[in-house]
Amino acid sequence: MPNLLVRDIPDDVHAALQRRAERRGQSLQQFLAGELRRLAERPSVDEVLERIERHRGGRVGLQQATDDLAAERDRR
Repeated sequence: MPNLLVRDIPDDVHAALQRRAERRGQSLQQFLAGELRRLAERPSVDEVLERIERHRGGRVGLQQATDDLAAERDRR
């Protein structure tokens, strides 16, 4: 399994992440691995809009795109 090294994290960010991990009863590494997995599984806005365009077959209005994006997020 690959490793990831992130440098120069501000102290306050590190502390906040550490607290979140502790609240879940996880190590910081376990917590961050889960968060990164969740982030990777969630489609980006661009990906969702591309799916909408393919599904709808063309251009959609802003309101329709917003509604479709919300529906896509609710499915997860």
